[in-house]
Amino acid sequence: MKSSEVVERAFAMPLTSPAYPPGPYRFIDREYFIVTYRSDADILEALVPEPLQLTEPLVKFEFMRMPDTTGFGNYCESGQLIPVTYRGERGNYQQAMYLNVHAPIAGGCELWGFPKVLGGPDLKVQGDTLVGTLDYNGIRIATGTMGYKHQAMDKEGVLRSIELPTFLLKIIPHVDGSPRICELVRAPLAEVTIKGAWSGPAGLQLADHALASVAKLPVREVLSAIHIMTDLTLPLGTVVHDYLG
Repeated sequence: MKSSEVVERAFAMPLTSPAYPPGPYRFIDREYFIVTYRSDADILEALVPEPLQLTEPLVKFEFMRMPDTTGFGNYCESGQLIPVTYRGERGNYQQAMYLNVHAPIAGGCELWGFPKVLGGPDLKVQGDTLVGTLDYNGIRIATGTMGYKHQAMDKEGVLRSIELPTFLLKIIPHVDGSPRICELVRAPLAEVTIKGAWSGPAGLQLADHALASVAKLPVREVLSAIHIMTDLTLPLGTVVHDYLG
């Protein structure tokens, strides 16, 4: 294979059979269960990288089910978001993510810098309760519960919250282990349709784990919970700050 062919074909690894296809990436019937809770300001301040700024000592714990996703297939995902601002723009800093399928793990890390690792998330309805769980190597590290569809929510307000951009710390090492890419990335959502949104009473339990540190952002008070059904597109991101530049 000639050098010119390598450059022409290069998109993702492996060269001859990339782990995921080029976008755009469309999500149909994407389901969110998000618990917002109050945590410790000093812990959050130590985690949020400049030039992002912490707004309040809040964390959003997400459980998501993606049954129909272009190129990534059918999978579940769970993680923690920290509300922040960047130069006055509201958004969320993605602290951690756990997925159960390889393609969106590889694509999320390599393209945008989503902090994705292999885990065992799940989202389902059990009787009258919406239940989100997250396991790491078979050990339960998070359980979220919410009364199923107790209160319908205003779709326009939910749309504004979902359309807030996510900020990511993208790190790719050089072959000698030093950082070759270290960037703050802004990832928006597009073509969002809210099919339904509900709130209800909620609870969240986090457990300590040496390698999956969700409990290091402790739950001091559960403030709200929301259950959303939506279609949306995840476009490619933009670099807003280069830590090496």
